[in-house]
Amino acid sequence: MTGKLKPTLGTLHLWGIAVGLVISGEYFGWSYGWGVAGTLGFLITTALIATLYTCFIFSFTELTTAIPHAGGPFAYSRRAFGETGGLIAGLATLIEFVFAPPAIAMAIGAYLNVQYPDLNPKTAAVGAYLLFMALNILGVKLAAMFELVVTVLAVLELLVFMGVVSPGFSVANFAANGWAGSDHFGMPALSGIFAAIPFAIWFFLAIEGAAMAAEEAKDPKRTIPKAYISGILTLVVLAIGVMLLAGGAGDWRKLSDINDPLPQAMKMIVGEHSNWMHMLVWIGLFGLVASFHGIILGYSRQFFALARAGYLPPSLAKLSRFQTPHRAIIAGGVIGIAAIYSDGLINLQGMTLTAAMITMAVFGAIVMYLMSMLSLFKLRRSAPDLERSFRAPGYPLVPGIALVLSLVCLVAMLWFNPVIGGLFVAIMVLGYLYFLATKAQRERAPQDSMLVGE
Repeated sequence: MTGKLKPTLGTLHLWGIAVGLVISGEYFGWSYGWGVAGTLGFLITTALIATLYTCFIFSFTELTTAIPHAGGPFAYSRRAFGETGGLIAGLATLIEFVFAPPAIAMAIGAYLNVQYPDLNPKTAAVGAYLLFMALNILGVKLAAMFELVVTVLAVLELLVFMGVVSPGFSVANFAANGWAGSDHFGMPALSGIFAAIPFAIWFFLAIEGAAMAAEEAKDPKRTIPKAYISGILTLVVLAIGVMLLAGGAGDWRKLSDINDPLPQAMKMIVGEHSNWMHMLVWIGLFGLVASFHGIILGYSRQFFALARAGYLPPSLAKLSRFQTPHRAIIAGGVIGIAAIYSDGLINLQGMTLTAAMITMAVFGAIVMYLMSMLSLFKLRRSAPDLERSFRAPGYPLVPGIALVLSLVCLVAMLWFNPVIGGLFVAIMVLGYLYFLATKAQRERAPQDSMLVGE
């Protein structure tokens, strides 16, 4: 059966989803930015991206509360710009949420490989997919409660990490070789700052996914603003703290281009056989699991919303007896597992699979951010009577900053990642060709007043 999702989630659940979707970004992925920009260069990149996300979330919350729809950005853009606008935002969001989980799954495999060297990381990654797809199918309330528990544990573990390594922190360690490609702040360093954008975005990527749980939120106009604002503040503090303290623990160059920088940073301070070290590896898995599990929830709702509106095969909008979009959950899992096993078969700009998947996900995110901010400006003019229980503060300046910074990020991403950028465009073009061929399918889809404003 198809239809509406059941509202069961409160503010704390939504905070858990918003932070949990992102928290793995504090555990891995970001350190690839050090290899590109150096610690000092990447600090500038991160400050720029933290500004982008703070402005974006304060603006995006207006859309989420005004149009609490499982499609999130797809719904806002279709309401603002019609079917083609909805397609661009919906496909971009889907790419973001489908390509982020393989990177996280491989990091889960890398963390487990620290404890079990004979365990193939790919096998562990596929096992994670099967386990958390099943948990998501069993029900959103159960999935959200699990997400909240592992998110709280992951946040506490990051605080423990910062506490354990802080006595060994040295500004000299952090600043040594801090400008990649240059001994001073010259053009090579400036180039690195822009090239590192996808890895700074990884600190915050997918927080907007809580919007896709809006149909399942109780009193979304009240609960969503609280969850989003507290969530972005939580993540900014954790991101800056983790990056500074890990970089000052020793030779940061040993931590770039690996999937487990925090255990390795702690090893520099407490040694390989410390109980703190083993605790971080095990509890560190909670951060990865929280994001992995939460993004599965996110991509499944995006598949569901697009299918329900006729943009994808309607069968993906079927609900299980647990009232969850089980076919959508499975579809994203099949793509993710295929991506994991493509590692080594495809060479994308010489990147590791993790770095390539992060970059692809970021392309989707940036296009979605642009479409969301454009939708905010358009709906302020075209739908002035839309009920807005939360209004973007500092309008039009704050959403304007998010829009301009998103555009800067997209240009930089295309400049430094032409191969993956080309692949992203190819996927979008294929989606548009399917869109052109399935007009009758959309016409048969049930009418949704949130999408058209009737």
